[in-house]
Amino acid sequence: MIRTYTCQNGVRVVLEHIPTVRSVAIGIWIGTGSRNENEQNNGISHFLEHMFFKGTTTRTAREIAESFDRIGGQVNAFTSKEYTCYYAKVLDNHANFALEMLADMFFHSTFVDEELQKEKNVVLEEIKMYEDTPDDLVHDLLSKASYQNHPLGYPILGTEQTLATFTGDTLRQYMQETYTPDRVVISVAGNVDDTFIKEIEKYFGSFTTKQTNQPLTPPTFYPNKIARQKDTEQVHLCIGFNGLPVGHDDIYSLIILNNILGGSMSSRLFQEVREQRGLAYSVFSYHSAYQDSGMLTIYGGTASHQLDVLFETIKETVQKLKEDGITQKELENSKEQMKGNLMLSLESTNSRMSRNGKNELLLGRQRSLDEIIESIDQVTKESVDRIAKTIFSEDFSLALISPEGELPKSL
Repeated sequence: MIRTYTCQNGVRVVLEHIPTVRSVAIGIWIGTGSRNENEQNNGISHFLEHMFFKGTTTRTAREIAESFDRIGGQVNAFTSKEYTCYYAKVLDNHANFALEMLADMFFHSTFVDEELQKEKNVVLEEIKMYEDTPDDLVHDLLSKASYQNHPLGYPILGTEQTLATFTGDTLRQYMQETYTPDRVVISVAGNVDDTFIKEIEKYFGSFTTKQTNQPLTPPTFYPNKIARQKDTEQVHLCIGFNGLPVGHDDIYSLIILNNILGGSMSSRLFQEVREQRGLAYSVFSYHSAYQDSGMLTIYGGTASHQLDVLFETIKETVQKLKEDGITQKELENSKEQMKGNLMLSLESTNSRMSRNGKNELLLGRQRSLDEIIESIDQVTKESVDRIAKTIFSEDFSLALISPEGELPKSL
């Protein structure tokens, strides 16, 4: 049973009571990420996430870490392009303590200069580590190629230059502008009942900040093609097609299309590129849905001398999907796989907390398991074929990391 509640200040609460488990997952979701930044403060959402763990008015960074270790709990956070989440998973008898800890980090982090300087170096090392991971970096390059100077094209980590400008005052100012009650969702899943909502409201139900109207600017999808030189053993290729926003009527048809294209071991790309031709160890596709846009991405990594063959194989696979459509067997298999993945995720309080939090934050509503399964079952071969024709008829963007750093003429 999922219970939703709105505090008097606008903070939304989603609680799913699961009496059959002994754990509780608590997530604080904030509707701000790298998309809400500009060229001057790019990376501030992610850096702020780091600083929440670096000490409050009553606890040091070490004490925060030891507090969760002492109760056998887990605490972490992540930043995406459109939201930030701070979360903890603990035994049910420690739920109140975990909530108090998260609230302390949320409201009373100090951002002292000594910790700021240390954490800047930590994030700088994270940026360098990312630069040394070309199979991750190429996806950021694709976003840059596809969205150019739109914030959706910014790297979530920011840059060394923007990182150097952050101070305690800039972090507090950014919180004032974006960590507003109307953008905050508290999602809880596990063995706690509705009375836990009162505990949440005690901490989060009365804070106020000046709400600022920051309308989103929809991005334009550009079919650009870019390359970067890196001394790598493989070339790393990403291809992007303009996709669909979250909540679109055809989103489940697109999810199934992606699954058939490159979302599983039985997908066409995996079978053709890896199993039949042995061109790549890693080849896959995925769809990223944003509030007003989306992108279907295909990734493959291979030796330099096989790049042309890899690209042609991907192109032929996409073309065949567009022209001939999917088979009824692929449709049924993909539906069952989606429903199986959904059912398996129900065994994790973290997964339930995440699903409920994102639904409330991005869609403003919850969908029952039966509703989701019904939406999956309603997908038809015709609807998937139509989406394939629509998406794959448009030109694509492309990003490449290779030792040469140049786009071959074939691309």
